Amino acid sequence: MRYTVLIYEDAGEKLFGAVVPELPGCVSQGETLDEALANIRQAIEGHLAAVAEHCEDIPAESGLPIIATVEVQPTMFAVR
Repeated sequence: MRYTVLIYEDAGEKLFGAVVPELPGCVSQGETLDEALANIRQAIEGHLAAVAEHCEDIPAESGLPIIATVEVQPTMFAVR
């Protein structure tokens, strides 16, 4: 099975966060991209094992992800 994984780099913390949109709550992180991917793979396997243990259907990807960037005007927000 394949799942889309979104990776977020937190340069300030020097970490890569990973999230699986199709599996709510399935998140992980790593100090490198490779480590984050290895860790999220383990998290997915654990998540799916828990789903199977509860006799629930294993979720499959519902479609191809669309990733977009949206620009907002900072003047719309109060600056503190």
